Amino acid sequence: MREITYVEALREALREEMRRDGRVFLLGEDIGPYGGAFTVTKGLIEEFGPERVRDTPISESAIVGAAVGAAITGMRPVAEIMFGDLTALAMDQICNQAAKIHYMFGGQTSCPMVLRTPFGGGVNIAEHHSQSLEAWFVHVPGLKVVAPSTPYDAKGLLKSSIRDENPVVFCEHKQLYRVKGPVPEEEYLVPIGSGDVKRVGEDVTVVATMWMVHKALKAADMLAEEGIKVEVVDPRTLNPLDKKAIVESVMKTNRAVVVSEDVKTCGITAEISAVIVEEAFDYLDAPVVRIANPDAPIPFSPPLENYVIPSEERIVNAVRKIVKGEV
Repeated sequence: MREITYVEALREALREEMRRDGRVFLLGEDIGPYGGAFTVTKGLIEEFGPERVRDTPISESAIVGAAVGAAITGMRPVAEIMFGDLTALAMDQICNQAAKIHYMFGGQTSCPMVLRTPFGGGVNIAEHHSQSLEAWFVHVPGLKVVAPSTPYDAKGLLKSSIRDENPVVFCEHKQLYRVKGPVPEEEYLVPIGSGDVKRVGEDVTVVATMWMVHKALKAADMLAEEGIKVEVVDPRTLNPLDKKAIVESVMKTNRAVVVSEDVKTCGITAEISAVIVEEAFDYLDAPVVRIANPDAPIPFSPPLENYVIPSEERIVNAVRKIVKGEV
């Protein structure tokens, strides 16, 4: 099977959906001739024109507000916010409008829009461009939150998100854009709400999200040399969360380490850990271990940034301790 990058997979999903459905259009800052800050929309304006690949002013609230209006009048907008941190400037449109419209009108209308945006650190662009804020949106009823870690999942989930009748916050990670992986040329979808076991093991379950999936897989390779078999579960969607995939894995391994790049307090690791404790407590041989960023802004200094973001070594050490009964 051919291999393409995460960026190419996203672009391919957008192109295919725009060819399939004339209602699908894109809007955001510098997504036209420039092709977007991370080149996801590169070349699309040449094929679809400025009416369907719309450059906007630097106003995140206007981008999302326009997408909400277009969605409730029958279009299928895909809005891009250049950095996930800047979704803070459009929270009313996302959380008070897009998320609630279906409920406020008694189900008589829907808001089928996608909000694409990159999160995560590791590229030294400091506090306002490096946060992982996925948990903000998981906390809002009415929003679906998608967080793919591979090119295959990114393409299949973006196509599913565009076809969904609900507003979808599509979380990307800057470190994933250049990651390559197998992607079929034929049509396929990845269902929203379906997790994936990225590596089978029997000693401990590591549940990881986005870029942390790749770190967990590297840690699993290192631990395999010590005879520790790690199962890596990627939820792929944070809301709805595939609780069944997580719980079944923990019931098999009896141990769980949860890894995410957002801050620890009220973060993704907290929610997943709560699910494990509520639904698989009797199967646990050790407390659930969480690995996340400390409750602090992402530093600009590269050594400090590397210190706060979860590393392969932290995952390895956590797994060693939980397997040896030291936690």
